[in-house]
Amino acid sequence: MLKKLFGKKEEAPIDVEIKSPITGNLLSLEEVPDPVFSQKMMGDGVAVEPTDGKVVSPIDGEVVQVFPTKHAIGLKAKNGAEILIHIGLETVSMDGKGFEAHVTEGSKVNAGDPLVTFDLELVRSEAKSIITPVIITNGDDLAGIEKHSVDTVQAGQDTVLTVSSK
Repeated sequence: MLKKLFGKKEEAPIDVEIKSPITGNLLSLEEVPDPVFSQKMMGDGVAVEPTDGKVVSPIDGEVVQVFPTKHAIGLKAKNGAEILIHIGLETVSMDGKGFEAHVTEGSKVNAGDPLVTFDLELVRSEAKSIITPVIITNGDDLAGIEKHSVDTVQAGQDTVLTVSSK
């Protein structure tokens, strides 16, 4: 009777497709001019050299962290994969100037929902790079990460990674 009343709990998917959170050119992490990302110290993933200043959710999931400077955002997919989107390199020093967050911690999001908008030209002039790493920070807890090879990506549309839970 209780199952009828409350419904069946939704099963977490094993595989989750991660769309590009930003429109631009897809790069490998090895091409990122920062050893923290290029040497995968924070985890594996991809990077995008953006052509606009709109960041959207790459997954259906939850916002787990919005950095106070709005230059980075952490998400959790339904299969447990944790994703860090780091807009530009050394953008923390911009102290939030030119960034606007559209979500808060705890927000439920669907792929394509707006997360952050930023002034691309301001980041280009004030930060080390506009390259935006997309990192799976808990890869050790997952069964696998498959990278998709495409040259250019549209935010919220093109799949860049598929992550599988154990």
